[in-house]
Amino acid sequence: MENMQYAEELVREFLVFRGFTNTLQAFDSELSTDIGKGFQVDKIMDLIFSVYVPKFQAEKLVGLFSFFKQCLSSSSETVLLTTLSKLEVSILRYYVVSAIQSGRRDKVLEFFGMNGNDLLRRGQDWAAWFAIPYVKKPNSDPEFRIYFSKEWYEALRLSVRNFFSEIFNGTRMPALLKINSEKTTVNRLKKDIKQLNLKLSELQALLEEKDGQLWQLRSNASSLVDASTEETKSSSSVVYEENHLISKDTRETCPPATFQIREAEVNHDWIVAGPAGIRPEINISKSDPNLSSQSSLRAGDGGTADTIHLFQDGPYNENGRESHVEDFPEVKVDFQETFLGHTSPITRCRFSASGNNIASASEDGTVRIWTYDSSTPASRNATIYCGAKIMSLDWECKSDRLLLIGTADGGIKAWNVDAKRVVCDLNTSEAFPSVLDIKCSPVEPIFVSAAASKGHGSSHLDSLGFASLTVWNMKTWKAMTVLPLGKDPPAITSLSFNHNGKILAAAATDGMIHMFDMSAGLQITGWPAHDSAISSILFGPDETSIFSLGVDGKVLEWSLQNQGQILWSRNCSRFCDPESSKNCRHEMALDANGRRLLVTSGLVRAPIYQVRGHAIGLRTLPHSAAITTVDWHPTLPLFVTGSADNSVRVTSMS
Repeated sequence: MENMQYAEELVREFLVFRGFTNTLQAFDSELSTDIGKGFQVDKIMDLIFSVYVPKFQAEKLVGLFSFFKQCLSSSSETVLLTTLSKLEVSILRYYVVSAIQSGRRDKVLEFFGMNGNDLLRRGQDWAAWFAIPYVKKPNSDPEFRIYFSKEWYEALRLSVRNFFSEIFNGTRMPALLKINSEKTTVNRLKKDIKQLNLKLSELQALLEEKDGQLWQLRSNASSLVDASTEETKSSSSVVYEENHLISKDTRETCPPATFQIREAEVNHDWIVAGPAGIRPEINISKSDPNLSSQSSLRAGDGGTADTIHLFQDGPYNENGRESHVEDFPEVKVDFQETFLGHTSPITRCRFSASGNNIASASEDGTVRIWTYDSSTPASRNATIYCGAKIMSLDWECKSDRLLLIGTADGGIKAWNVDAKRVVCDLNTSEAFPSVLDIKCSPVEPIFVSAAASKGHGSSHLDSLGFASLTVWNMKTWKAMTVLPLGKDPPAITSLSFNHNGKILAAAATDGMIHMFDMSAGLQITGWPAHDSAISSILFGPDETSIFSLGVDGKVLEWSLQNQGQILWSRNCSRFCDPESSKNCRHEMALDANGRRLLVTSGLVRAPIYQVRGHAIGLRTLPHSAAITTVDWHPTLPLFVTGSADNSVRVTSMS
């Protein structure tokens, strides 16, 4: 019944939309009579056995069966039509019997007068029934006796109920009636997917926790081995020093005393990565005439006799990689939506200027525009087929109207989300086919494209050759100028405008940061920021600093007031694995307040660092594969992550 009402509302809405007023009036009129009673079995049964037969409405009874014959008129319903015809014969005979039992033989004569010719054409042994009005006791006649029995009546009702239940609950309903059921099924499947994703996240979190515990156990075992070695060396040196002091005491005939050897006297091989500001001490106590000594390696107030405490200067070993897993708590989530429209790993995803829409791109050359909020109109949702791998995306800064797309074959497309079409299809020169990044000015109707020529290597970075920075006019869709980078400049991987669009920062594969004055079209400064290639660059929210992310996993915040000064840094090499940079470009994103920095990850989780804060960092809920792209909502604590598992997730932090 719910599906029927939903379908009727759809039909009424369509007729109103098309202006079919006459049809709408006829539709409403027929709905008011509704001979089929909404295909509800109980109502059909009441109509036949409680209305049409007791009230001798033979014409409506015949019309009801004509209606159902039309509903089952397709060639595939032959068996059902045959069954319906047999039931019709039985019900019409029940009508005659009911009239005889009520003493209304006139109604029987009226019935045969109206339908007699049609009944004779059907055959089905109706000839004998024309005599029933004239038989004195038809309930005793062998020809009619069975039809007057209670058993036959109950069997008839049961057969009618079973038949209509079969046709109403079967699969022979029109497609329009299936819409609501399919909508309900889709919603149920979405809920199931959310529950399964949540369960998957919990299992992945448990797996990571167990991996961390396993690593910690291995690390402790390794530390104990190292500590044992150091203790052996310490004991040898201490015994030597103690014997030397004891010999001196003996010569001077002094009583036993306690000696302390300070840091300057200690063999530095004994000190195991002590934290800065802590001065290790070794206390040697001479406690008995036999000179059996007790030694302890202490850091600050820590340490007891016969104990060696090991400290590390930070989370990185001598090779620059993290020596233990950072215990970042999982981010607390208000809600999370997962978009599963892509069929290939995600390359880029970006919030629009208002944050209402998201553009996400995948390696299969498609860009999808969608919204995470069900209350937001989905009229702008679209799929854009670009025919090549998407390398860069950027929204027009002043509105959500235009989306710029850069591809690996030198194409730059401008998509109008209102008109749902490509309004401009540009191409870089053949010498620079890869459009690595695109940035729109926050003020002027211009954008800058960073294109690269082809290199000779197999990895992502080695496949990039020289750089070209082009400024484009978004009104004429023509190139305005090419920014100077010198002779054979290394590829530019990332661009960022400051708040007023007067300064453009560009990061290169040789570790350089270039700063351009857009009004003059000239480079005003630059400095070597990383020993390796830079994969992402961002202006800080207060415009006094700039963030850079190297392929080696080092995040640095540079002062723009004192060039070359590092204000804050993090090493996320455990997440930003250089090996994964061979196939993709890592990136980072700052939230609206500039307090949280989200970084892509070669793992299933991505870190969220607290910029210049004392609070511990966070980690995202896990995808089922590496996190390849990230972005923050322009005003809200929402972030989007794209993954190599083809999914895009929007997460709201509590």
